[in-house]
Amino acid sequence: MPAVQHALRETGGWLPFERFMALALYAPGQGYYARGARIFGTSPADGSDFVTAPVLSPRFGATLARQVAQALAETGTHAVWEFGAGTGALAAQILAALDALAPADGGGARVAYHIVEVSGALRARQAECLAPWSGRVTWHERLPDALEGVLIGNEVLDAMPVTLLHRRGGVWHERGVAWDAQQARFVWVDRPTDRRPPLAIAGTHDYVTEIHPQAEAFVRTVGERLRRGAAFFIDYGFPEHEYYHPQRAGGTLMCHRAHRADADPLTDVGAKDITAHVNFTGVALAAQQAGVEVLGYTSQGRFLLNAGVLDGLDDAPLAERAAVLKLVHEHEMGELFKVIGLAPPASSRGWVPMGFAQGDRTHTL
Repeated sequence: MPAVQHALRETGGWLPFERFMALALYAPGQGYYARGARIFGTSPADGSDFVTAPVLSPRFGATLARQVAQALAETGTHAVWEFGAGTGALAAQILAALDALAPADGGGARVAYHIVEVSGALRARQAECLAPWSGRVTWHERLPDALEGVLIGNEVLDAMPVTLLHRRGGVWHERGVAWDAQQARFVWVDRPTDRRPPLAIAGTHDYVTEIHPQAEAFVRTVGERLRRGAAFFIDYGFPEHEYYHPQRAGGTLMCHRAHRADADPLTDVGAKDITAHVNFTGVALAAQQAGVEVLGYTSQGRFLLNAGVLDGLDDAPLAERAAVLKLVHEHEMGELFKVIGLAPPASSRGWVPMGFAQGDRTHTL
């Protein structure tokens, strides 16, 4: 990948993995999310690499919209902000559901929708998907200085570059990338470091893991700029004590291409997704450092059930019912994916988000 090779020349032949991952995903015209190829879909036959909840079932966005509508009403705000909107499917589902709710609450149709999207290719695809609401959707390449409204991030934090740490022979190293000219491929090169995981890892065995400075800095920034409203982040991950379990010795880094997963980010660079699970304890602490409170934390399955994803499902076609079950079942997306809710103090008191009404796990963070 030319952008990585150029960066290696500029840095003397070694890139920290965080920088390598950023280029592999976001380098203009070359990175995975910047090249304009199809990414989201239901099978390799449609040329996609992986499926997301909104693509799997429109009930995901319609159910999330109920939580959004409640949060808008409780916080007295009138805008939705989505980070990294993918195909635009989730935005379309939320807007359609809010419009359907408008006769009941009187406010749905007035909601403005804002999308923060760094990929020009994805912005174009989103605009096509959201053409019916073109007058109400605004795109931004970066966060504004102040935010008011309900913020949504579905599978955003997992795509933010991570720092890789490797304990080898009892010594912690930062894992980086170099180019092996003889073998004509990227290779791992570790350098000793003072950086550590947030928890001590029991044992002396070799151990690879991730820390998340970029995702946590993003959450802090969102928290500092959110004047009024609430934020809901949905992603796969764990609380800290599970994330850094001694048995998770290989870390969580994973790549996705053509609906197959592999653990080698150094091959097919720019042609496949690279992700890491989210440390939700780190997310909660970053929010609290910015003066924002945790509204709740639970599994995606419990969140959707609380918000009524099964309402009317008995009369739905079999394929629709099967898709919803994938969203909520523990052995599918229901348990691996989590939802965390955040709000500034002035917007967090006096109400409980419906998604956390039962099965709240905030005490596990």
